[in-house]
Amino acid sequence: MNGLKTLGLAAGIASLLLAVDLPAQAQSDYPNHPIRVVVPYPAGGIVDIVARTVIEQVGRDWKVPVVTEDRPGANSNIGTASVARSAPDGYTWLVTGPAVLVNPALYNDAGWDTMKDFKCVGLAVWNQSVALVNPTMPAKTLAEFVELARSQPGQFNFGNPGTGSSIDLTAQKLFQAANIKLTNVGYKGQPQALVDLVTNLMHFEIVSLSLALPHIRAGKVKPLAVFTETRIADLPDVPTIAEAGYAQAAYIPWYGIYVPAATPDALVEKIHDGIDKALQNPDVQRQLSVADIPGKPMPLKDLASLMQADYEKLTKVVRDAGMKPQ
Repeated sequence: MNGLKTLGLAAGIASLLLAVDLPAQAQSDYPNHPIRVVVPYPAGGIVDIVARTVIEQVGRDWKVPVVTEDRPGANSNIGTASVARSAPDGYTWLVTGPAVLVNPALYNDAGWDTMKDFKCVGLAVWNQSVALVNPTMPAKTLAEFVELARSQPGQFNFGNPGTGSSIDLTAQKLFQAANIKLTNVGYKGQPQALVDLVTNLMHFEIVSLSLALPHIRAGKVKPLAVFTETRIADLPDVPTIAEAGYAQAAYIPWYGIYVPAATPDALVEKIHDGIDKALQNPDVQRQLSVADIPGKPMPLKDLASLMQADYEKLTKVVRDAGMKPQ
Protein backbone atom coordinates (compact mmCIF):
# COMPACT_ATOMS: atom_id res chain seq x y z
CA MET A 1 0.00 0.00 0.00
CA ASN A 2 2.82 2.36 0.92
CA GLY A 3 4.40 1.58 -2.43
CA LEU A 4 1.20 2.50 -4.25
CA LYS A 5 0.96 5.76 -2.32
CA THR A 6 4.58 6.57 -3.14
CA LEU A 7 3.97 5.72 -6.79
CA GLY A 8 0.84 7.88 -6.86
CA LEU A 9 2.65 10.76 -5.20
CA ALA A 10 5.50 10.49 -7.70
CA ALA A 11 3.04 10.47 -10.60
CA GLY A 12 1.30 13.54 -9.21
CA ILE A 13 4.57 15.43 -8.85
CA ALA A 14 5.55 14.43 -12.38
CA SER A 15 2.22 15.68 -13.75
CA LEU A 16 2.63 18.95 -11.88
CA LEU A 17 6.14 19.46 -13.20
CA LEU A 18 4.95 18.67 -16.72
CA ALA A 19 2.11 21.20 -16.41
CA VAL A 20 4.55 23.85 -15.18
CA ASP A 21 6.98 23.07 -17.98
CA LEU A 22 4.44 23.25 -20.83
CA PRO A 23 4.02 27.06 -20.80
CA ALA A 24 7.80 27.48 -20.60
CA GLN A 25 8.20 25.08 -23.54
CA ALA A 26 5.57 26.99 -25.51
CA GLN A 27 7.47 30.21 -24.87
CA SER A 28 10.84 28.74 -25.86
CA ASP A 29 9.74 27.99 -29.43
CA TYR A 30 7.60 31.13 -29.78
CA PRO A 31 6.41 31.97 -32.36
CA ASN A 32 5.46 28.73 -34.04
CA HIS A 33 2.17 29.70 -35.72
CA PRO A 34 0.61 32.84 -37.28
CA ILE A 35 0.35 36.08 -35.30
CA ARG A 36 -2.95 37.94 -35.45
CA VAL A 37 -2.70 41.74 -35.46
CA VAL A 38 -5.85 43.75 -34.76
CA VAL A 39 -6.18 47.28 -36.15
CA PRO A 40 -9.34 48.84 -34.67
CA TYR A 41 -9.70 51.27 -37.60
CA PRO A 42 -10.62 51.06 -41.29
CA ALA A 43 -8.04 49.86 -43.79
CA GLY A 44 -5.78 52.45 -45.41
CA GLY A 45 -5.42 54.81 -42.43
CA ILE A 46 -2.21 55.66 -40.56
CA VAL A 47 -2.67 52.89 -38.00
CA ASP A 48 -3.18 50.34 -40.77
CA ILE A 49 -0.03 51.62 -42.52
CA VAL A 50 1.92 51.21 -39.28
CA ALA A 51 0.69 47.65 -38.80
CA ARG A 52 1.45 46.53 -42.32
CA THR A 53 4.82 48.31 -42.48
CA VAL A 54 6.30 47.45 -39.10
CA ILE A 55 4.67 44.18 -38.07
CA GLU A 56 4.87 42.51 -41.46
CA GLN A 57 8.64 43.10 -41.23
CA VAL A 58 8.59 41.35 -37.84
CA GLY A 59 6.89 38.42 -39.55
CA ARG A 60 9.55 38.32 -42.26
CA ASP A 61 12.33 38.43 -39.66
CA TRP A 62 10.72 35.65 -37.61
CA LYS A 63 9.60 33.68 -40.69
CA VAL A 64 6.01 33.37 -39.44
CA PRO A 65 2.80 34.58 -41.11
CA VAL A 66 1.26 37.79 -39.79
CA VAL A 67 -2.47 38.27 -40.34
CA THR A 68 -3.62 41.89 -40.06
CA GLU A 69 -7.31 42.20 -39.21
CA ASP A 70 -9.04 45.58 -39.54
CA ARG A 71 -11.84 45.68 -36.93
CA PRO A 72 -13.26 49.23 -36.92
CA GLY A 73 -16.31 50.30 -34.98
CA ALA A 74 -17.42 52.28 -31.91
CA ASN A 75 -14.46 54.67 -32.15
CA SER A 76 -12.01 51.71 -32.06
CA ASN A 77 -13.65 50.12 -29.00
CA ILE A 78 -14.73 46.89 -30.72
CA GLY A 79 -11.30 45.83 -31.95
CA THR A 80 -9.48 47.05 -28.84
CA ALA A 81 -11.81 45.22 -26.43
CA SER A 82 -11.40 42.00 -28.43
CA VAL A 83 -7.64 42.05 -27.81
CA ALA A 84 -8.13 42.82 -24.11
CA ARG A 85 -10.19 39.60 -23.89
CA SER A 86 -7.80 37.47 -25.97
CA ALA A 87 -5.46 34.79 -24.63
CA PRO A 88 -2.20 36.24 -23.25
CA ASP A 89 -0.09 33.89 -25.35
CA GLY A 90 1.73 36.41 -27.56
CA TYR A 91 -0.27 35.59 -30.68
CA THR A 92 -2.75 38.49 -30.62
CA TRP A 93 -1.42 42.07 -30.90
CA LEU A 94 -3.15 45.44 -31.01
CA VAL A 95 -1.88 48.41 -33.03
CA THR A 96 -3.55 51.66 -32.06
CA GLY A 97 -3.14 55.29 -31.05
CA PRO A 98 -4.21 57.33 -28.01
CA ALA A 99 -7.74 55.87 -28.07
CA VAL A 100 -6.54 52.90 -26.01
CA LEU A 101 -5.55 55.40 -23.31
CA VAL A 102 -8.53 57.77 -23.37
CA ASN A 103 -11.60 55.82 -24.46
CA PRO A 104 -12.29 54.43 -20.96
CA ALA A 105 -12.69 58.09 -19.91
CA LEU A 106 -14.93 58.85 -22.89
CA TYR A 107 -17.27 55.88 -22.61
CA ASN A 108 -19.07 54.40 -19.61
CA ASP A 109 -17.88 50.96 -20.68
CA ALA A 110 -15.27 50.98 -23.41
CA GLY A 111 -14.60 47.31 -22.75
CA TRP A 112 -11.21 47.52 -21.04
CA ASP A 113 -9.21 49.15 -18.27
CA THR A 114 -6.13 50.68 -19.89
CA MET A 115 -3.48 50.13 -17.25
CA LYS A 116 -4.85 46.78 -16.03
CA ASP A 117 -5.62 45.11 -19.36
CA PHE A 118 -2.77 46.14 -21.67
CA LYS A 119 0.98 46.16 -21.84
CA CYS A 120 2.80 48.23 -24.49
CA VAL A 121 5.42 46.08 -26.19
CA GLY A 122 6.63 48.45 -28.89
CA LEU A 123 6.50 52.03 -30.04
CA ALA A 124 5.70 52.17 -33.71
CA VAL A 125 5.56 55.80 -34.84
CA TRP A 126 4.97 59.40 -33.87
CA ASN A 127 2.11 61.12 -35.75
CA GLN A 128 3.45 64.53 -36.73
CA SER A 129 0.82 67.13 -37.59
CA VAL A 130 0.37 70.77 -38.52
CA ALA A 131 -2.07 73.53 -37.54
CA LEU A 132 -3.81 74.95 -40.62
CA VAL A 133 -6.16 77.75 -41.62
CA ASN A 134 -7.61 78.78 -44.97
CA PRO A 135 -5.40 81.31 -46.82
CA THR A 136 -8.16 83.93 -46.51
CA MET A 137 -7.78 83.94 -42.72
CA PRO A 138 -6.26 87.31 -41.70
CA ALA A 139 -4.06 85.68 -39.04
CA LYS A 140 -0.52 85.07 -40.27
CA THR A 141 0.70 83.32 -37.12
CA LEU A 142 -0.75 81.02 -34.50
CA ALA A 143 -0.57 83.82 -31.93
CA GLU A 144 -2.64 86.07 -34.21
CA PHE A 145 -5.23 83.33 -34.71
CA VAL A 146 -5.45 82.83 -30.95
CA GLU A 147 -6.09 86.55 -30.47
CA LEU A 148 -8.85 86.44 -33.09
CA ALA A 149 -10.42 83.39 -31.45
CA ARG A 150 -10.28 85.01 -28.01
CA SER A 151 -11.94 88.15 -29.30
CA GLN A 152 -14.78 86.13 -30.87
CA PRO A 153 -15.45 83.07 -28.65
CA GLY A 154 -17.20 80.28 -30.53
CA GLN A 155 -17.27 82.21 -33.83
CA PHE A 156 -14.52 80.12 -35.44
CA ASN A 157 -15.00 76.42 -36.10
CA PHE A 158 -12.70 73.43 -35.83
CA GLY A 159 -12.94 70.44 -38.17
CA ASN A 160 -12.67 67.48 -35.80
CA PRO A 161 -11.88 64.13 -37.50
CA GLY A 162 -13.12 62.12 -34.51
CA THR A 163 -13.79 62.67 -30.83
CA GLY A 164 -10.88 61.29 -28.82
CA SER A 165 -8.72 60.79 -31.92
CA SER A 166 -5.05 61.77 -31.83
CA ILE A 167 -5.84 64.93 -33.81
CA ASP A 168 -8.70 65.86 -31.48
CA LEU A 169 -6.51 65.38 -28.40
CA THR A 170 -3.74 67.47 -29.97
CA ALA A 171 -6.24 70.24 -30.69
CA GLN A 172 -7.84 70.13 -27.25
CA LYS A 173 -4.44 70.50 -25.56
CA LEU A 174 -3.82 73.59 -27.70
CA PHE A 175 -7.25 75.07 -26.99
CA GLN A 176 -6.74 74.58 -23.26
CA ALA A 177 -3.21 76.02 -23.33
CA ALA A 178 -4.31 79.03 -25.42
CA ASN A 179 -7.58 79.48 -23.50
CA ILE A 180 -9.74 79.64 -26.63
CA LYS A 181 -13.10 78.15 -27.57
CA LEU A 182 -13.87 76.99 -31.10
CA THR A 183 -17.09 75.44 -32.36
CA ASN A 184 -16.50 71.73 -32.87
CA VAL A 185 -17.68 70.26 -36.19
CA GLY A 186 -17.42 66.47 -36.31
CA TYR A 187 -16.15 64.48 -39.31
CA LYS A 188 -15.45 60.82 -39.98
CA GLY A 189 -11.76 61.19 -40.64
CA GLN A 190 -9.34 63.88 -41.75
CA PRO A 191 -9.77 63.92 -45.57
CA GLN A 192 -13.30 65.40 -45.70
CA ALA A 193 -12.49 67.89 -42.97
CA LEU A 194 -9.47 69.03 -44.97
CA VAL A 195 -11.60 69.44 -48.11
CA ASP A 196 -13.91 71.75 -46.18
CA LEU A 197 -10.95 73.78 -44.91
CA VAL A 198 -9.70 74.19 -48.47
CA THR A 199 -13.14 75.41 -49.56
CA ASN A 200 -13.28 77.77 -46.53
CA LEU A 201 -16.15 75.99 -44.78
CA MET A 202 -13.84 75.36 -41.80
CA HIS A 203 -11.66 77.94 -40.06
CA PHE A 204 -9.06 75.85 -38.25
CA GLU A 205 -7.76 72.29 -38.35
CA ILE A 206 -4.87 70.14 -37.22
CA VAL A 207 -3.92 67.64 -39.91
CA SER A 208 -1.35 64.86 -40.25
CA LEU A 209 1.70 66.14 -42.13
CA SER A 210 1.58 63.55 -44.90
CA LEU A 211 -2.00 64.54 -45.72
CA ALA A 212 -1.48 68.30 -45.38
CA LEU A 213 1.79 68.82 -47.28
CA PRO A 214 0.42 68.60 -50.86
CA HIS A 215 -2.27 71.19 -50.03
CA ILE A 216 0.27 73.45 -48.32
CA ARG A 217 2.58 73.30 -51.35
CA ALA A 218 -0.38 74.13 -53.61
CA GLY A 219 -1.22 77.18 -51.48
CA LYS A 220 -4.68 75.85 -50.64
CA VAL A 221 -4.12 76.01 -46.87
CA LYS A 222 -1.86 78.10 -44.63
CA PRO A 223 0.34 76.42 -41.98
CA LEU A 224 0.69 78.16 -38.60
CA ALA A 225 2.75 75.65 -36.58
CA VAL A 226 3.97 72.07 -36.70
CA PHE A 227 3.51 69.61 -33.85
CA THR A 228 7.06 68.27 -34.00
CA GLU A 229 10.11 68.49 -31.75
CA THR A 230 12.11 70.44 -34.37
CA ARG A 231 11.25 72.23 -37.60
CA ILE A 232 10.82 69.96 -40.59
CA ALA A 233 12.72 70.19 -43.87
CA ASP A 234 9.53 70.43 -45.95
CA LEU A 235 8.34 73.51 -44.02
CA PRO A 236 11.50 75.27 -42.82
CA ASP A 237 9.74 78.60 -42.21
CA VAL A 238 6.93 77.14 -40.10
CA PRO A 239 7.65 77.21 -36.33
CA THR A 240 7.16 74.28 -34.02
CA ILE A 241 4.25 74.56 -31.59
CA ALA A 242 6.78 75.40 -28.84
CA GLU A 243 8.41 78.12 -30.96
CA ALA A 244 4.95 79.51 -31.68
CA GLY A 245 4.56 80.15 -27.95
CA TYR A 246 2.58 77.10 -26.78
CA ALA A 247 5.14 74.64 -25.48
CA GLN A 248 2.59 73.21 -23.03
CA ALA A 249 0.52 72.12 -26.04
CA ALA A 250 3.44 70.30 -27.69
CA TYR A 251 1.77 66.90 -27.70
CA ILE A 252 2.86 64.52 -30.46
CA PRO A 253 0.56 61.45 -30.59
CA TRP A 254 2.12 58.04 -30.91
CA TYR A 255 0.92 54.69 -32.18
CA GLY A 256 1.92 51.71 -30.09
CA ILE A 257 1.74 47.94 -30.20
CA TYR A 258 0.01 46.25 -27.27
CA VAL A 259 -0.66 42.77 -25.91
CA PRO A 260 -2.89 41.60 -23.04
CA ALA A 261 -1.31 42.55 -19.70
CA ALA A 262 -1.07 38.93 -18.52
CA THR A 263 1.31 38.01 -21.36
CA PRO A 264 4.45 36.44 -19.80
CA ASP A 265 7.50 38.70 -19.50
CA ALA A 266 9.64 36.39 -21.63
CA LEU A 267 7.21 36.75 -24.55
CA VAL A 268 6.89 40.49 -24.02
CA GLU A 269 10.65 40.89 -24.25
CA LYS A 270 10.87 38.77 -27.40
CA ILE A 271 8.04 40.71 -29.07
CA HIS A 272 9.61 44.01 -28.06
CA ASP A 273 12.99 42.99 -29.49
CA GLY A 274 11.34 41.89 -32.74
CA ILE A 275 9.52 45.23 -33.12
CA ASP A 276 12.66 47.25 -32.38
CA LYS A 277 14.62 45.27 -34.97
CA ALA A 278 11.89 45.85 -37.55
CA LEU A 279 11.82 49.59 -36.81
CA GLN A 280 15.53 49.80 -37.61
CA ASN A 281 15.12 48.07 -40.96
CA PRO A 282 16.09 50.58 -43.71
CA ASP A 283 13.06 49.76 -45.85
CA VAL A 284 10.69 50.23 -42.89
CA GLN A 285 12.38 53.53 -42.04
CA ARG A 286 11.98 54.68 -45.65
CA GLN A 287 8.27 53.81 -45.75
CA LEU A 288 7.58 55.56 -42.46
CA SER A 289 9.59 58.59 -43.57
CA VAL A 290 7.53 58.90 -46.75
CA ALA A 291 4.39 58.94 -44.59
CA ASP A 292 5.94 61.54 -42.22
CA ILE A 293 5.49 59.18 -39.27
CA PRO A 294 9.01 58.49 -37.95
CA GLY A 295 9.63 55.33 -35.97
CA LYS A 296 11.52 55.34 -32.67
CA PRO A 297 12.53 52.20 -30.75
CA MET A 298 12.28 52.54 -26.96
CA PRO A 299 13.16 50.29 -24.00
CA LEU A 300 10.25 48.50 -22.34
CA LYS A 301 10.58 50.49 -19.11
CA ASP A 302 10.43 53.76 -21.07
CA LEU A 303 7.35 52.53 -22.94
CA ALA A 304 5.66 51.73 -19.64
CA SER A 305 6.50 55.21 -18.32
CA LEU A 306 5.25 56.87 -21.52
CA MET A 307 2.02 54.87 -21.43
CA GLN A 308 1.38 55.79 -17.79
CA ALA A 309 2.24 59.47 -18.28
CA ASP A 310 0.08 59.88 -21.40
CA TYR A 311 -2.78 57.95 -19.81
CA GLU A 312 -2.85 60.46 -16.95
CA LYS A 313 -2.24 63.49 -19.16
CA LEU A 314 -4.80 62.64 -21.84
CA THR A 315 -7.48 61.48 -19.43
CA LYS A 316 -7.20 64.93 -17.81
CA VAL A 317 -7.49 66.61 -21.24
CA VAL A 318 -10.68 64.63 -21.94
CA ARG A 319 -12.23 65.52 -18.60
CA ASP A 320 -11.19 69.20 -18.65
CA ALA A 321 -12.55 69.60 -22.19
CA GLY A 322 -15.82 67.81 -21.34
CA MET A 323 -15.33 65.67 -24.44
CA LYS A 324 -18.21 63.35 -25.33
CA PRO A 325 -18.54 60.87 -28.22
CA GLN A 326 -20.63 62.16 -31.12
